[in-house]
Amino acid sequence: MATSARMVRSNAAPAGRENDSREAPRRPELTVIKGRRATGSAVSEGFERLLTWTRARSMPLLQVIVAVAFLAVCLLGSLALRTQMAQNSFEQTRVQDNISTLTQDVQDDQAKLDALQASLPQKAQDMGMVPQQGSISIDLSGYQPSQQANQPSKGAGQ
Repeated sequence: MATSARMVRSNAAPAGRENDSREAPRRPELTVIKGRRATGSAVSEGFERLLTWTRARSMPLLQVIVAVAFLAVCLLGSLALRTQMAQNSFEQTRVQDNISTLTQDVQDDQAKLDALQASLPQKAQDMGMVPQQGSISIDLSGYQPSQQANQPSKGAGQ
């Protein structure tokens, strides 16, 4: 059977140093270590330690619970805001891509329209049309209808 090696410590000082130790040897602090139960879970043990810790302090358990709940709500709120910001960023990128695509389509259609308008006189001449030499305009701003147009016909009503 193998035994573990023991280490022996002595308070004896090397020669010439007997009077140099001015501190009195300190006693080690003792702490209580509770044994672990085989059936207890880590969550229940943690909760029991939390209860013991809060009872030993001047702060009541309710304040600790409120602080933890506040931190959890802040964390979830921050996560929700960051998720929404990322979603809005993707939506903005998609809309900008659609806008640039539509702008290119409008520019293409405008170029086609300009090309058709430029070729219109040549096509008209190819069809045998001649360009207009002079223009005639009629000004109707002083037009007065005749008296006969305002009166109903007498034969239609009888």
